[in-house]
Amino acid sequence: MKNINFLAFAMPAFFLFLFLEYKLAQRRKRPEIFNYESSVSNISIGIAERLINLFIAASFYQLYYLIYDNYRLFDIPSNALIWFALILATDFVWYWYHRLGHEVNFFWAAHIVHHHSEEFNFTAAARITTFQAIIRTGFWCVLPFVGFHPSMVITMLIVHGAYSFFTHTQLIGKIKWLEYVFVTPSVHGVHHASDEKYLDKNYGDMFTFWDRLFGTFQTEEEKPKYGLTHPLKSYSFLWQHFHYYFEIYELWKRSSGFKARWKAIFGSPAHMDQDIRPILEKRFLQDKSNPHQRLRFRNYLYIQLGICTLILTVFTYYFDYLQAYNKIFVLSLVILTLINCGALLEQRKWIYYIEYTRILMITTYFLYEEDLLVFFFVPIAIMIFIEQLFSLSKIYQNTILQLESVE
Repeated sequence: MKNINFLAFAMPAFFLFLFLEYKLAQRRKRPEIFNYESSVSNISIGIAERLINLFIAASFYQLYYLIYDNYRLFDIPSNALIWFALILATDFVWYWYHRLGHEVNFFWAAHIVHHHSEEFNFTAAARITTFQAIIRTGFWCVLPFVGFHPSMVITMLIVHGAYSFFTHTQLIGKIKWLEYVFVTPSVHGVHHASDEKYLDKNYGDMFTFWDRLFGTFQTEEEKPKYGLTHPLKSYSFLWQHFHYYFEIYELWKRSSGFKARWKAIFGSPAHMDQDIRPILEKRFLQDKSNPHQRLRFRNYLYIQLGICTLILTVFTYYFDYLQAYNKIFVLSLVILTLINCGALLEQRKWIYYIEYTRILMITTYFLYEEDLLVFFFVPIAIMIFIEQLFSLSKIYQNTILQLESVE
């Protein structure tokens, strides 16, 4: 039992709660809570973060132990009072990590992905990138440095993360008396809003008193409009992850002098030139031409996300037993599939070549497993022959990329 990786059950649990939320939204006749494209995008990013974190989570834990064993300031015991102090300390560190994530360009580049979604439900909670996980780990190193044992810190981070998941929903209304102490879905929904009065508010993850203490608390008044003040015009998996880094680089190139270039990286996102993103969207073909159409053949996307979820669950469960080449294969295959899902939402015709790449990866992997890599050229020859014989690219595009109006 000690070798079982219980994180393997995180994704099934996520989909269970997502299903319950979806059914409850239907029962309450609130279909606007869910948006097809946005939900697919949110889930894709969540799968990628869980997958990549498998490779680096151990490094996070080792770092906590390294700091604790060699540099801790105090020997803090483990008792009920200390656990209470730890949960307060964890949320306090989160508050400042989160606040700086909104006030510093370099940190905002990692955190902005969490705010892309124009819907606010459990899928939005999945929008965490590995970049964001790395940065916040740096902040949480403060806890073992002070003297909290790493095993306590890791346990508390799991509890902290689980709590924040349930604050991403619109199905729970205002609970005013609870908001004096705890972050509720209403309080956190304000944080995800793009309305001017709600901007840069409610950074706490579990408790509201940090925001009240530092003047960043805002109660929900008018119904929030979720998302960015300048919404992203793409569901591309890669573009959502990297667009703000491109924006920082573009601003850095435009700046002259050390001070201006320093501000481009570590200045406030509020001072980012707003003409940069539209220019980059056109340059990288991320400006959607027709937002009122969507894929008709959406089941293909659901199948791919379902397979990715299944692979991630099994992969997590057996991660410690797999060899390096198995891990690299699964990582590459899932990331390529998630890129494909984003490209499908964008109706990119080049996704057909991703399909060939995936087939080639899978066949190469099994040939290697059976010590038949010498026959590597055979699947390539078969794919070329079938393509020439049946013109599969046209059939694929005409079938998979059928569109329908959303009006």
